[in-house]
Amino acid sequence: MNRVHIFRRILLGLSMVAAMLSASSCFSGLIFEGEGDCGVYYRIRFKYDYNIKFADAFANEVNSIALYVFDENDILVEEIATTDKAALSSGNFEIPVELLPGNYTLLAWGGLMNEESFDLLADTQVGKTRLQDLQVKMHRQYDENGQARVSEDLLPLFHGTLPLEVTDTPGTHIATMSLMKNTNVIRILLHEMSGHEVDADKFIFEINDNNGLYDWDNDLLDDEMITYSAWYQNTGSAEVENGDVKATTSVNVALAELTTGRMRAGDSPVLHIRNRETGEDVFRIPVADYALLVKGYYREKMGDQEYLDRQDEYTMTFFLDQGEWVSSVIYINSWRVVLNDTELD
Repeated sequence: MNRVHIFRRILLGLSMVAAMLSASSCFSGLIFEGEGDCGVYYRIRFKYDYNIKFADAFANEVNSIALYVFDENDILVEEIATTDKAALSSGNFEIPVELLPGNYTLLAWGGLMNEESFDLLADTQVGKTRLQDLQVKMHRQYDENGQARVSEDLLPLFHGTLPLEVTDTPGTHIATMSLMKNTNVIRILLHEMSGHEVDADKFIFEINDNNGLYDWDNDLLDDEMITYSAWYQNTGSAEVENGDVKATTSVNVALAELTTGRMRAGDSPVLHIRNRETGEDVFRIPVADYALLVKGYYREKMGDQEYLDRQDEYTMTFFLDQGEWVSSVIYINSWRVVLNDTELD
């Protein structure tokens, strides 16, 4: 046997030994340079795609995240929170967790940091806090009559849960949690058809609902009735050219914006628009019921609650004739809805 054959056999033998040692290194505790790390790593990623576009908007919309990890007995074992906007908006944000093998429940609240619009009711403590304690309450003020009121633009609130089974299998394991958005922006446009000017300040825009208290699983708990007031009101006009007669028509509108909590199918919040001078209702409508009138245009087979949870912005256009509501037609998110029965409960 010549030297070349002997040398090849030696190389083959060394390669086999190296492979065997590398395969057993995860069990013997040996790590060879260049052979990789045999540790066990779990990383939690997040996405906000539970929206009407089915597109992940986490990087653009979530400005803070708090992650809570509970063991199989629903006891808190770890919590991590961050307001690092650069990291959250990077497109590859994730949270590493170090856990023993077992089954866990992960809960995340987004938008709680700085407690500007919502409070976590529990004073969390590892080893003591239970999963059921992590309820969230919306900030509210009280008027002289004791009525709860929200008159500011609420910061977005997000919620997510995820079951996680941790094993001792070596490698990096990625688990992704999907978030749901709980806050809704309602834009109201009053379009005056007569051509007369319309002053937004002559109207009071309010929505009434009891949706300011959230359980750990995002269910709405019994709460007091909250009156949401418009945090923005403005008046605008535009000139529309009529090409047939070479004339222009003035379009006058009043705009109001309100932010509310999660809406429930079958328990609709009620929008009241009143004349500020007389106190009389110009009109009132059940917001969720009206919003669902256009669900078929988007997702005909989608459930009512899923639609309300995915859609987070509603623009409703109502037509006035010299200050009186013309109740035969409205526009919701640019869709025209003809009303056959305008009687409201």
